[in-house]
Amino acid sequence: MMDLGRLRALHAVAVHGSVGGAAAALGFTPSAVSQQIAKLERETRTVLLERQGRGVVLTDAAQELAATARTVLGLVERAEVRLEEQRGRAVGQLLVAAFATGARGLMPGVLADLRRSCPELDVRLLECDPYPAAELVARGEVDLALVQDWPTVPLPVQEGLSRLDLGTDPVDLLLPADDELAGLDEVPVRRLPGRRWISVPPGNICHDWLVRTLREVGEEPDVRHRAGEFETQIALVAAGLGTALVPRLGRGALPPGVVARPVVPGPARRVYALWRAQASRRPAITAALAAMRERSSVLDPPADAG
Repeated sequence: MMDLGRLRALHAVAVHGSVGGAAAALGFTPSAVSQQIAKLERETRTVLLERQGRGVVLTDAAQELAATARTVLGLVERAEVRLEEQRGRAVGQLLVAAFATGARGLMPGVLADLRRSCPELDVRLLECDPYPAAELVARGEVDLALVQDWPTVPLPVQEGLSRLDLGTDPVDLLLPADDELAGLDEVPVRRLPGRRWISVPPGNICHDWLVRTLREVGEEPDVRHRAGEFETQIALVAAGLGTALVPRLGRGALPPGVVARPVVPGPARRVYALWRAQASRRPAITAALAAMRERSSVLDPPADAG
């Protein structure tokens, strides 16, 4: 009989496309995943992974076995959910994916609450962007995902997933304290032209919002610096190199010489949880959602609240 843990490792490699990606999703080291695959190869007397450049690819036999593993793991998950429901308490393992600033600004409190309230539950966190996180939930690779999107760019959500809206995360204008706009309580959009900008790369909602807004008032934004990490953008603002649009969640204290002002009207991203509807009665899911809801006070209320 094939070992379930080894099948899980193979399935994770198939889903994530690499040993490193599988290791991150499973909470193991790449070496541990490779060892599991090697043991499965000896167990099945079949070559499952082949070297291709610096990475690996699954052989045809491995692809077939990974598809079978997905079915088996789905059956195991349903059995585990039923057993947990019968026990009436959160037990076993719960894998939660969360986008970077949510993982930093919301999830530490959630994980600490769950450790106190559900001592038999093994909760593991995977930092992951919203698009792949939603797919991982749909495929059963993670149990729950904290994701974000924007009203103008909604996240595609597959059928069979349930959603809990947690709130909205406003985006502020960050600028040097000696900037002429720093003395305002809020910055009207009409005051944004004529500035040097620090922005995330094109394709991100903050960048797209900035470009669209300034073009509407007849100006092409002067983006001097592009950085994917918000911490880097803040450091550049602190050095007096420009202004930036940065979400509040997970932002932390600003360094001396940097102030944040809301833009009116300005962008705000929606933050919510996704999970498979068939697991809605699982105590671990309900406990995690309750903890997320309790900690969501760091967000503004959902747009349709009240």
